[in-house]
Amino acid sequence: MAGWVAKRFWQQAEACPCAGGFTVTLDGRAVKTPAKTPLVVPTRALAQAIADEWQAQEGIVRPDTMPCTRSTNSALDKVTPQFDAVVNELAGYGATDLLCYRATGPARLIDMQAAAWDPLLLWAAAALDAPLRVTHGVVPIDQPAASLAALAAQVRGQSAFQLAGFHDLVAISGSLILALAVTQGRLTVDQAWTLSRLDETWQAELWGADDEAAESDALRRVGFAHAGRFYGLCG
Repeated sequence: MAGWVAKRFWQQAEACPCAGGFTVTLDGRAVKTPAKTPLVVPTRALAQAIADEWQAQEGIVRPDTMPCTRSTNSALDKVTPQFDAVVNELAGYGATDLLCYRATGPARLIDMQAAAWDPLLLWAAAALDAPLRVTHGVVPIDQPAASLAALAAQVRGQSAFQLAGFHDLVAISGSLILALAVTQGRLTVDQAWTLSRLDETWQAELWGADDEAAESDALRRVGFAHAGRFYGLCG
């Protein structure tokens, strides 16, 4: 990541209050993002999580071990200047939500999807004022314009920091509804992950697990869990 020091040079990383929120200092010097934006976050909890990541570095700095720092950099350097584009991208998932596209067979899988996903669509209709249509197969269907507008409003109401975490909840699961269910307390991160992987779990049970796919899934699950944690740290 451009702008990152290669080796640890500081003794103490600390979370500190600052104008506009909280920052992280390295031996008293405030951290900046790769784009040289002052690293100012909305909560002390997030600042402390970032400080802990910096304090844990030994020798060579490893950005891959600093997920909260990376997500904060994304919020400040990418989401903030492109806020409307990010909102539109994420809101667009409502038109093709995973929960609305069901298998055409076998009957047991169809029943599993209905039992697992229908309650979330009922919740979206009642709690978010966003009823969505369901189809079987992959041919695209149109969703009610009012529902898509209601979902877009839910996305737009989040801060740039929240959107940095929300983005991965949506993109990794393929479902705007599952992501909103997590952020609004309807589901835990683990529950949402399980629901998003229903088809893959079915295939693994039917044909056996694939080592490469399992490894990829494990990495995606880590990313999904971090996204949920980061969202919560944003306040």
